[in-house]
Amino acid sequence: MHNSDSPSPNEAPESGAQTSASGGELEALKAKLAELEASNKELREVVLREKAELENQRRRLHRDLEQARRFANEKLLNDLLPIYDGLERGLSVEGGDVASVREGMSLTLKELLRIAGNNGLVQVDPLDQPLDPERHHAVSMVEAPGKAPGTVVTVLQKGYVLNDRLLRPALVAVAKDD
Repeated sequence: MHNSDSPSPNEAPESGAQTSASGGELEALKAKLAELEASNKELREVVLREKAELENQRRRLHRDLEQARRFANEKLLNDLLPIYDGLERGLSVEGGDVASVREGMSLTLKELLRIAGNNGLVQVDPLDQPLDPERHHAVSMVEAPGKAPGTVVTVLQKGYVLNDRLLRPALVAVAKDD
């Protein structure tokens, strides 16, 4: 009779083979776990480096934008310096006739208009044009024989447009209906 509780000599080596096979699987799983943990550690380091790089780029972009805002007018102001110099020279001259003062003012105005134009500023001078409520502000209506109603007959103050954006409308008087 065979006792089912005690292993037979034939069964013992098979159980040992299972144990060594389980031990081999365990070692393989431990090696795989160690490999995955190393890979995970490496990926975390990569993520941290990328995160730090993104933060550095954000800071650089913020600094560059701040610098651009602070010095956006640098070219314009540098172009205006000769006008300041000319005005100071003109004010330092003692005496002089009205014609030379007027000529100096005219040259200064031309230079200012040139610089303004180079920087995208355009005058709105609508004399003898139909009223455009988008660019003109009518402050009065006057009798103007021979002019069509709604036509600008007097420009009280010129308007200005910067790069197709209205800065200031022209103040005008327009012809009344007859």
